[in-house]
Amino acid sequence: MNTVTDPVVAMPDVQSSVDTRSIAIQRVGVRGVRHPMLIAAGVEDQPTVADWELTVALPAHEKGTHMSRFVALLEAYRRKPMTPALFCDMAREMLGLLGAERGDIRARFPYFLNKVAPVSQVSSLMDYEVSWKCVARAEAGQGSEVAEFELTVLVPVTSLCPCSKAISEYGAHNQRSHVSVTAVFSNPALVDVDTLIQSVEAQASCELWGLLKRTDEKFVTERAYENPKFVEDLVRDVAQAVRGLPGVSSYRVEAENFESIHNHSAYAVVYG
Repeated sequence: MNTVTDPVVAMPDVQSSVDTRSIAIQRVGVRGVRHPMLIAAGVEDQPTVADWELTVALPAHEKGTHMSRFVALLEAYRRKPMTPALFCDMAREMLGLLGAERGDIRARFPYFLNKVAPVSQVSSLMDYEVSWKCVARAEAGQGSEVAEFELTVLVPVTSLCPCSKAISEYGAHNQRSHVSVTAVFSNPALVDVDTLIQSVEAQASCELWGLLKRTDEKFVTERAYENPKFVEDLVRDVAQAVRGLPGVSSYRVEAENFESIHNHSAYAVVYG
């Protein structure tokens, strides 16, 4: 029987044993990990809670990966103000910790911008759903790791139907719309989350605010009426704006209008 004075008994490392089935695993790791994240956001860093997924490729001869190391990596970065470049550094570090040649990290989190109402100038926070993804891989024969960063934002906006406006003697039906943009950057230092969100909002019939006074409500109602957009207009205009942003190597733009006069949505998507 062991006592506190007995020497430490070596524990078997089952994960590091050899597997004989000759089947490689493309992605293995942890997902659904709710963990704090600190976003570097200019003057004041923004604390949030992200839903994390961390995975690596596992060679055919290895029994398993070391799951605890993923969470240990999150702990090591928990208090560091995170930028897209640092996020990719984290993915590269993960490869070394797990002895892997390829891996990816994804974090999905609420992101807030302070917005000023168009007439009353009152300030309020507006929330957006943001996702960061970095895929890292070892460069063959180079002894280094390369990383590709992917940014996804979901931006709620207002859209007003041009057809409804054209055929009606007064009024036009409008609805809330969700515009989702995924942009891939070869250089994460060029990522600007705020600019991407604002570029999307600028293409809508009208953008949204968290707090509006009556003078603001008049403004946004008339702004939408003067700027009607089909879902096709919205997705094309956003795509045109996104492809002009610095560093974007490819993109996907989706727009969904939650129709106010139908029990279904209008939907469009553009790849580039």
